[in-house]
Amino acid sequence: MLILNRRRFLQVGSLASASLMLPKFLKAMEMRPLVPAGNKVLVIIQLSGGNDGLNTIVPYRNDIYYRERPTLALKQNAVLTLNDELAIHQNLKGFKALYDDGALGILNNVGYPNPDRSHFRSMDIWHSASPATEIWTDGWIGRYLDAQCKGCDKPTQALEIDDTLSLAMKGSNNKALALTDPARLYGTSNEKYFRDILQQRSADEHEHSNADYLYKTMRETVSSASYIQQQFKAFQTTAAYPNTELGRDMKTIASLILSDINTKVFYVSHGSFDTHVNQQDQQGRLFNQLSDAVTAFSNDLKQHHRFEDVVVVTFSEFGRRVSQNASGGTDHGTANNMFIIGGGLKQAGILNDGPNLSELQDGDLRYKVDFKSVYATLLSNWLNANDKEILKQQYPLLSFV
Repeated sequence: MLILNRRRFLQVGSLASASLMLPKFLKAMEMRPLVPAGNKVLVIIQLSGGNDGLNTIVPYRNDIYYRERPTLALKQNAVLTLNDELAIHQNLKGFKALYDDGALGILNNVGYPNPDRSHFRSMDIWHSASPATEIWTDGWIGRYLDAQCKGCDKPTQALEIDDTLSLAMKGSNNKALALTDPARLYGTSNEKYFRDILQQRSADEHEHSNADYLYKTMRETVSSASYIQQQFKAFQTTAAYPNTELGRDMKTIASLILSDINTKVFYVSHGSFDTHVNQQDQQGRLFNQLSDAVTAFSNDLKQHHRFEDVVVVTFSEFGRRVSQNASGGTDHGTANNMFIIGGGLKQAGILNDGPNLSELQDGDLRYKVDFKSVYATLLSNWLNANDKEILKQQYPLLSFV
C-alpha cells in the first residue's frame, strides 16, 4: 500500500501552492457569482522591494526635489513630461504612450495610516488589506475567492505566476494556484507517484483528517492543472514579448486570458526595487523590463480586442525616503504611486495631486489615498464583488473604473 509522503508533497512547489479547499461551509454572506469567462480580468503587478516613487513620477520642476537629491534627481531634460509639474521616468516610454492614449491612470501619495518601513510587515499589510495595528492571516484576493467561489466548478479563478503563493492570494476557505508554466504544472501533477497515491487511498481515511486534506488538495490540483493546460494549449499568443522573466510571465497571462479561461485575477511580481545603493542603474533596468513587458501585453490584448476587458494595477510595499542616502540610493519610506492601465478606464491621466515635498512626516511623504480604497474600487466596480464584506470595512470608492 502506498503511503502519502507529506514532506515530498509539500516540496513540490507547483502542488504545494495549489488551491486548498477546506471541507467546511463558508460563512453566510451575500455572494454574487463570477461573471462568465471573457469578461473583466484584473492583473496585479507587484513591484517588490519598495520602488522609489519620486524617481518614477518625477516632480521635475520642484526645487526641493533637486535639493534633497543632488546626484540622484533625474534631470529635467531626461524625463518624459506629463504636465507642468510631473514627468515620468525616461525608461517607462511604453507607459508614457499608454498615458497619451488615455489608457493609463496615475495615483499619487498612496499609502496607509501608521506606515511600517519593514519589507515583510508592510507587504503583509498590502497583501491582507489589514490595518497596520492588526495581523491578518488571509489576503484580500483570497477573501474575494472565499466570497465569490463557493460552488465554483474549477478552483482556478485566481492564478499567481510564481513558484509560491503570496499571502494576498490565500483565503480562509479558498486559495489561488501558483504556477510558472502550465505545461510544467500539468506534467508534475500527472507524475506516476501522485496518480498512484490518489488511486490507492488509505483504507482508514476517515481517521486521518490531515491525509484527507492532502488527498483533496491533490485531486483539485490535478484537475486544475489539466484545465489550465487544456486552455493554454487551446490558444497561445504568437505576439513578440521580451525575453525577460516578466516578459515571459506576461505572455503566459495573455495566452490564458485570450483562451477564455475562467480566471478573474492574475498576480505577478517584478523586482527587487530595494535600491539602497546604485539606484539609477537598478531602477532604470527594471523599468525597461516593466515597460517592454506591459507594452507587449497591452498591444497583444488590443490586437485581440480584449484590452477593454483587462485592468493592470501596479503597487509596491512602500516608497523611498525623499532625501538620497550616502550610497547613491534611497532608504525605506512610506507613500508611493500606483499605475492603473486598461482600455476601459473611466478616468485616466494624473488622478490626483502630486507629492507635497513641503509637508513631510519624519522625512517621508504623507499618504493621501488609502490603498484599500483602490482595492475597494477594483472589487466593487471591476470584479462585481462585495468590497465591504471582503475588506471588512467600507472604504471610499474612486472613479478610475
